[in-house]
Amino acid sequence: MKFFSLFGGLFFVISIALAQEISVLPKDETGKYIYYEVVSRTANEDSLKVRAIDFLTKNKKEIKLKSSKETAKVTANGKMVITKSLAMLSRPTGEITYTFNFEVNAQKYRFWLSDFEFIPYQKDRYGNFVPSTTVGIALETDAKKSNADQWEDYRLQASKYAANFAKRFKDHLAGKLAATKPSPEKKVISKTW
Repeated sequence: MKFFSLFGGLFFVISIALAQEISVLPKDETGKYIYYEVVSRTANEDSLKVRAIDFLTKNKKEIKLKSSKETAKVTANGKMVITKSLAMLSRPTGEITYTFNFEVNAQKYRFWLSDFEFIPYQKDRYGNFVPSTTVGIALETDAKKSNADQWEDYRLQASKYAANFAKRFKDHLAGKLAATKPSPEKKVISKTW
């Protein structure tokens, strides 16, 4: 009996500690959720822009480059898939789309993720999960009482994703670009086999 009460108390303390670690994204002056970060730069403007575009092209399944015509600004659209797990089964319940912006200034660069929208999934006739609509629901909207916990979970998952995305993006900009070497030509000798 003491073991179960000790285990229950330990589980309760750990769950509270983990819950405090995760927070919902802050809101900007217009009331929309945003992940915004300003970082001091170590490389020149052109190099940072090239690295940012390189990061976006390497992660093209998750984010697609929209425009990079301006001198120091890069814009992209991205999405993350929300999954619901029950025991050993996992299924997608929807996706959250967002807008990514990147700008370089004299001595620093900034990037932000904003315009988070949730698009629910449904099963099609082949058993695949596909978006049920093309119009997203902004994460800022108030949830109904029936799905308030689920809506808060979507916000927390978007917050975790944004923090993880920012860490990967900053690490990529801080690292050096790998030079692409042309692969050596393979010669086929058909006389000896």
